[in-house]
Amino acid sequence: MATSVGMVPETLPVAARPAVTLSDVSIETPEELAGLRASGRVVAEALRAMRRAVRPGITTGELDAIAARIFRRAGARSAPQLTYGFPAATCISVNDEAVHGIPGPRRLREGDLVSLDVAAELNGFYADACVTVGVGRARPAANRLAAAARDALAQALGTARAGAPQSAIGAAVERAATARGYAVCSELMGHGIGRHLHEAPDVPSIFDPTLTERLTDGLVLTVEPIVSAGTGAVRQGGDGWTVCTADGALAAHEEHTIVITDGAPLVLTA
Repeated sequence: MATSVGMVPETLPVAARPAVTLSDVSIETPEELAGLRASGRVVAEALRAMRRAVRPGITTGELDAIAARIFRRAGARSAPQLTYGFPAATCISVNDEAVHGIPGPRRLREGDLVSLDVAAELNGFYADACVTVGVGRARPAANRLAAAARDALAQALGTARAGAPQSAIGAAVERAATARGYAVCSELMGHGIGRHLHEAPDVPSIFDPTLTERLTDGLVLTVEPIVSAGTGAVRQGGDGWTVCTADGALAAHEEHTIVITDGAPLVLTA
């Protein structure tokens, strides 16, 4: 579940957030890591089940119910519901909806592009991930966009290690997306996570030269490129939650929750 700047009411504008150093938001004990791993497993299980169920004719509400059942069985709770009173267990966004789409009676159609965004709380620990998939025989343009989002995430994870500049993540996302001819929805970004759904720091998906701190061992983040076939500008939808591309272009969203290490990051939601 992405944070945004000045758009979604539950997120503070960057300037209003307290100053936090990266070392303030790192995990410190094996017990904390175990808790994060357990939450990540629930998120991964829900995403796999939802993805298997995607087909023409299924409603977004039916997909949401799959995740809700997995949460109940694991003793987990929907993080968006718990934190912000979101009106469903998960966020499901279709076609030009970039993030925070509300599941309901809408039926997926052949060729749609759907993003499944799942965040869960389990025993006080949070994890968050998203995958974008085509419905049935997806259009080639939709498949290319989804592939670009996956590649942007992979490239960003390749830079996310202790000692790297914080700005390296966004630089990698932006470089990968633009190389394929797509725009990054730069108003939407990843975030710190752990004991809350949204924690410091913000994790922009474009290069930000003001992010001068270095990533630290044990830092827990979501990396979530959201890319568009249009300009990358977004607007708030009429329901107060859904964020859409401003020009109606397709959007794709990929996300993992990771722990920074001295080597490759530990991906908790794979």
